[in-house]
Amino acid sequence: MISADAEFLLESSWEVCNKCGGINTVIKTKAPHVQQYYKNYFLIGPYFKDKADVELQNEEVPDFLRDVFSELQSEGITCYFGRWQIRGEPYTILIDFQPWFDRKNDVKVRLWEKFGVDSLFASFDFDEPVIWSWATGVLLEKIARVLQGKNIVAQFHEWLSGAGLLYLKDRGVKIGTVFTTHATMLGRTLAANDFPLYDELGKFDPLEKAKYHKMAEKHTMEVAAAKNSDVFTTVSEITGLEAEKLLGRKPDVLLLNGIDLDKFPTIEETSIKHVTFRSELREFLTYHFFPYYTFDLSRNLMFFIASRYEFHNKGMDIMIKALGILNEQLKKEKSDRTITVFFWVPMASHGVKVELLENKNYYKHIKGLVNMKSDQILQQIVNDFLSQKIKMDGSFFDKDFMKELKRNILSFHRVGNPSISTHNIDNEHNDAIIRALYAEGLDNKEDDQVKVVVYPTYLSGNDGLLNLSYYDAMAGCHLGIFPSYYEPWGYTPLEAAAMGLSSITSDLSGFGLFMQNRLLKDNTGIYILKMFHRTQEQQIKDLAARMYTFATLDHAERVQNKINAKYLSNLADWKHFVKFYITAHNKAIENIKIGN
Repeated sequence: MISADAEFLLESSWEVCNKCGGINTVIKTKAPHVQQYYKNYFLIGPYFKDKADVELQNEEVPDFLRDVFSELQSEGITCYFGRWQIRGEPYTILIDFQPWFDRKNDVKVRLWEKFGVDSLFASFDFDEPVIWSWATGVLLEKIARVLQGKNIVAQFHEWLSGAGLLYLKDRGVKIGTVFTTHATMLGRTLAANDFPLYDELGKFDPLEKAKYHKMAEKHTMEVAAAKNSDVFTTVSEITGLEAEKLLGRKPDVLLLNGIDLDKFPTIEETSIKHVTFRSELREFLTYHFFPYYTFDLSRNLMFFIASRYEFHNKGMDIMIKALGILNEQLKKEKSDRTITVFFWVPMASHGVKVELLENKNYYKHIKGLVNMKSDQILQQIVNDFLSQKIKMDGSFFDKDFMKELKRNILSFHRVGNPSISTHNIDNEHNDAIIRALYAEGLDNKEDDQVKVVVYPTYLSGNDGLLNLSYYDAMAGCHLGIFPSYYEPWGYTPLEAAAMGLSSITSDLSGFGLFMQNRLLKDNTGIYILKMFHRTQEQQIKDLAARMYTFATLDHAERVQNKINAKYLSNLADWKHFVKFYITAHNKAIENIKIGN
């Protein structure tokens, strides 16, 4: 087991006690494992009262921080101390930076003069984290003075915390600094605008591109933090390649993103969850599709994609085209297999569609009516078995029951096709996903073998329709599809594997690239779509073929896929990956000692 050289580790991120995205997941799941190496481990984040009231349990301030907090208070900055209410409950400092907002121009001038951070046209979403991170730098400087002679490392995540690192550099503070970029701002932006990023890396001026896309301030902050850190890190090999060309520095260490496997179900538990939540999803399919037409749910497989709405970056464009090919292939073969594909992609919407709510209510009423008579029906079946007079002439049901049931079923029936979206999406007819689905003929006609459901809201477990959490909804499905073009790491296929669920990812994602040479001999469980230096036409064709192959697996083969996926997820446990962080921290300590 590697040992940590630093006596104090302070980790700074805008997403500490401030749930924003993937970095929040990284820090929260990693924290308990980092604590095994550091007795003195502190997280630093921004103070927002509404979030802090929920996330932070206040505690008495440690002795070495009392004078530091008092000094900052006299300068207008209030620090809050406690334990973040996550696994491990790490010590956390939240900084209320708002009183320093009137200093923003002075701070930005200094960043420009000293480090070339071009923030002349920066907006509020740049100013706010910069003032917070500058205040973080001041805090760290005071801590270093109190802990003089101690080995201290400060880790900074993303450009949002970069000003803190640059403050330490400007003031010559003897703290080892680690800067981690999880995705370059410029790379993500270029990819989202259909720019062939990986084919063009090294062939253009990054600053010119950043100015063109009006993001020079974030790009130059990222460049300055990367170049001025004692140790520069990224989260994957693919992001390291990108950073070298766009930020001008090759990463010293790769900090791969792991998961805390202890929080996920065992393979036996995943099987139970699958059966349970598959039933929930099938019930949804019943009231969504069956008012219009029916199909055999026992021959239906459920695929899904779950992500931020990044149409090209997340591979939704090629996924939809591949689904169109799959639909036509299954129809041509007159297959009895149907595929339902869920797009769990949050987007601007306002409420569930009225007809779907009506369908759900009618379905619930029919189910309740049958349930009310269930004891009577069961007793009649038992009696008829015992008397050997099982008849199919309706003798199980009385006339009033049949009359009411018939009335409800007639109300349940609708004409036309089921909607492809569950909610009223803002400007729906111009939405990229909706338009792409219609373009491929995926409009939920009765003869379509591939059915689609665009579900544009977060799976919170209490959304008023499915009412399933993200992991529960995932557990009920059969295959996750994540053919990302731009994905620095990619948690979703890893989470799917930990849930015992097969998935398709790409070799342009950090996770996919990591898994590429670690798959089992039969390459099942996690499938890697080859996208690097391949045309979009080739990508679409290969993805359609992979989905078709999975659709033709029998039950035993799908079960083996689940077992393989669960096994492969063990390779990305934080128990293995946390050592990369310790390596980075130790290098930072080594570098500042050399600097002395």
